[in-house]
Amino acid sequence: MNSIAKNLVDWIDVHQNTFIDLSDAVWGFAELGYRELQSSQLLINALEGAGFIVEKGVAGIPTAFVATYTNGTGSIIGVLGEFDALPGLSQDCVPYKKPLVNGAPGHGCGHNLLGVAGIASCFALQQALAADGIQGTIRYYGCPAEEGGAAKAFMAKAGLFQDVDICLTWHPDSFNATSWANFLANYRVVFKFHGKPAHAAADPYNGRSALDAVELMNVGVNYLREHMIPDARIHYVITNGGGIAPNVVPAEAASLYSVRTPRIDQLNPLFERVKDIARGAALMTGTELDIELNSGMSNMLLNATINSVLQGKMEEVGAPKFSREDFAFASEISKTIPSDSLEQSAVSYGLDAGAIKVLKNSVLHESVLPPYKPEIIQPGSTDVGDVSWVVPTGQFVTACQALGTPGHSWQTVAQGRMGIGHKGMIYAAKVMALGALEFMQNPELVHTARDEFKKLLLESNYTSPIPDGLKPPIDG
Repeated sequence: MNSIAKNLVDWIDVHQNTFIDLSDAVWGFAELGYRELQSSQLLINALEGAGFIVEKGVAGIPTAFVATYTNGTGSIIGVLGEFDALPGLSQDCVPYKKPLVNGAPGHGCGHNLLGVAGIASCFALQQALAADGIQGTIRYYGCPAEEGGAAKAFMAKAGLFQDVDICLTWHPDSFNATSWANFLANYRVVFKFHGKPAHAAADPYNGRSALDAVELMNVGVNYLREHMIPDARIHYVITNGGGIAPNVVPAEAASLYSVRTPRIDQLNPLFERVKDIARGAALMTGTELDIELNSGMSNMLLNATINSVLQGKMEEVGAPKFSREDFAFASEISKTIPSDSLEQSAVSYGLDAGAIKVLKNSVLHESVLPPYKPEIIQPGSTDVGDVSWVVPTGQFVTACQALGTPGHSWQTVAQGRMGIGHKGMIYAAKVMALGALEFMQNPELVHTARDEFKKLLLESNYTSPIPDGLKPPIDG
């Protein structure tokens, strides 16, 4: 590690309490996607206070922003940040289920850590640009609504990443590793059925049940599962069950669907089959159907050059070592986690049965996993995917929670404001800062990453999953 790199790491260590306080504040706000007014403003204030130029309300999204610091010419390095929470996951920082407010949101995906680590890396890079004569631009992207809102996909379609040379991001996890796996492309769609009310006992024959249509559609989709590719996913919730009176034939009912496939070019064919099932349900029940696409996101376009740099920086910094208190808390959390949860998550990082058996002897990950096979598919989606099709992008994860902690869980929330989460966040900030510095100091490395990116684009054409004219689902 050269002196500039060491200064970056030391600077983050010295100022870590500032970033821990920021992250804890966002954790406390726990705002849902597109409603992160306090969280985004807090981060904007921090960036402006540090001398970044902030463009607010980008891509027509009130809580989205772009913050820039420039020192002369040179590479433009983007850092992605998120800060949205999940519904119904309010939780105190205790190793047993205890909501702070019943039914309220909570940071069940660790985005309070994610967004602030990016800011910490940008602030550290700012010191190097100002003090060490390094030229270039560091740009922080405040990205709302990753949880189903696909804000980055809307931001990409708006052209906000077109001039960026390299983009970096990370995510809280149970492991320390670069992200070599693919993520699923995803449509989020509302199906609204419109029927005709009637007295359910006196003249049901005059009614046309929208709820029947919703239920028939769900049944049809469940039969479809046998006939789609194994790595595809379809899931749904009923958002309007037709009211609360069983003696009235429901005239209105709706469901929200998520349709996912490993590649963006596989998404539309599966989506068409789902729509055909919905149309069939409407035909069977004599109802009318409206299909409303809320958002879409692409699968990831892996960039091995960037990931290799990030892998090196993770190993150079070294995974954080947790305290006795951290291990004690993680041990208690582990008692609440399903016994097979570790196996399920470890397979997604290419770990075999032998490696998993070794991990069973600990509750926290304190090493860095080696790169794994890129054909592994993570069974989830991220709107980072659309950024990766516009600019060469690398991603990694750090251990911010006990091994096997389920995603989108109260256990994740509980650890997001504890020493476990804080240490993983600070580690991520160092890795991103050093990775960005490496690209700023080595233009040839930037060219290599971009050449790889261009070659991949020639092999697979990209079309935004956001149709022309579709607006971000800011109102729900």
